[in-house]
Amino acid sequence: SPDFEVANDNVPVGYIEAKDIGANLDKVQESEQLQRYFRSLDNVILTDYLEFRWILNEEYHAKMTVRLAKVDSKGCLTPIPDALSHLKRLLKNFIEAQSITLRSPEELAEKIAYIAEQMKDSILQGYKNEDKNGKLHGQLDSFRSVLIDTLTAEEFADMVAQTVCYGLFAAKCSSCGQPFSRLTAIYFVPKTNPFLRQLFSQLAGVDLDAGLVWLVEQLVKVLNHADIAAILADFGKRTRQEDPVVHFYETFLKHYNPQVREIRGVYYTPEPVVSYIVRSVDLLLKDKFKLKKGLTDYSKIDDGTHRVQILDPATGTGTFLYAVIANIYQEVSKRTAGAWSAYVSEHLLPRVHGFELLMAAYTVAHMKLGLQLQEYGYNFKSDERLRVFLTNTLDKAHDMHEPAFAKWLSDEANAANAIKKDTPVMVILGNPPYSGHSANTGEWIRELLRGT
Repeated sequence: SPDFEVANDNVPVGYIEAKDIGANLDKVQESEQLQRYFRSLDNVILTDYLEFRWILNEEYHAKMTVRLAKVDSKGCLTPIPDALSHLKRLLKNFIEAQSITLRSPEELAEKIAYIAEQMKDSILQGYKNEDKNGKLHGQLDSFRSVLIDTLTAEEFADMVAQTVCYGLFAAKCSSCGQPFSRLTAIYFVPKTNPFLRQLFSQLAGVDLDAGLVWLVEQLVKVLNHADIAAILADFGKRTRQEDPVVHFYETFLKHYNPQVREIRGVYYTPEPVVSYIVRSVDLLLKDKFKLKKGLTDYSKIDDGTHRVQILDPATGTGTFLYAVIANIYQEVSKRTAGAWSAYVSEHLLPRVHGFELLMAAYTVAHMKLGLQLQEYGYNFKSDERLRVFLTNTLDKAHDMHEPAFAKWLSDEANAANAIKKDTPVMVILGNPPYSGHSANTGEWIRELLRGT
């Protein structure tokens, strides 16, 4: 982290990176460390105590430079006239600098990505520095035992970073203009995603590691200077060519970890293809399965379970489930005016399921589907959630016991496993992740493919 943080009423206004007297600031400014600071921090002073460089808003070059003294061949300092008054003006500009308001999803996704990148590296370094009984080791062991048994330390650091960043983003989107800070964020994480809410509380609450506080505070500052209303409005501007929510996620991946797209087989399915698949499934249910209402069907089998159970095993950002819900909404609202809210609670939420392995995509899917249902006029009850779960579809289903980390971790896994084991899924649709050599190669799926 930078050497100094300058704050006003506990709100960061800028950062100062100090080097030894006589350090080559040109070389320091071009270093990877400083370049990463500039990408995520918008107000920085670089100094060797004799020269002060003020860098603002990713300009990568000094907006203003002041040198207090020259050093002669004997190492003696010769003060530069009027330098102190110039430094005073530089510091005044630094303190009063206004962050640029981010109004587009692309700008915000890029900022979040750069902060997440530094956060991931900080978490991984913290993991390496602590002993095996440390907090991060315990959390990783819990994730391995409950969610993903092949999870590496690097992937765990990635998951934590994405949880904190996207948890803050989701919280800010739900804050409705109320005062928003690191400590109040937990109250705004959507209740429709209880897993994210609990995980965020554990990872980014009052016990947040000191090495991450400055990054979280910086992200809060970025979010507070973003035009969230405009960004959410953009999320609603779907066209047949592009989904803004997906574009937001892909922009994030591009700047955060472009390799994950290929390693995890993350590829976006164009909206016309999604629409065709969803409409085809609806038609097949009507023609081949004799279910006249297709995807809208809410009949039940003998044990009271809905007949048409729908699962996207590779949910991603929720593109297919969004199309499914849109299809159902059109049919229900067309048939019976005013019946939508009751239908969602009784016949939609209980039978539309999704599995996702990547934390950022999982969070975005919850946001996207939650916003969609709100746009359609549905208000979630306090105990309702979207049945999109963070789980590895290619892992065998088995009951999980409460880990030392938290009970809610096993609750998420058990809910997903119940769908894998007990739910009579009729419709599986989506765009399964594909890659020539996928990184998702757990023991169970390998043995299943071998027929052993």
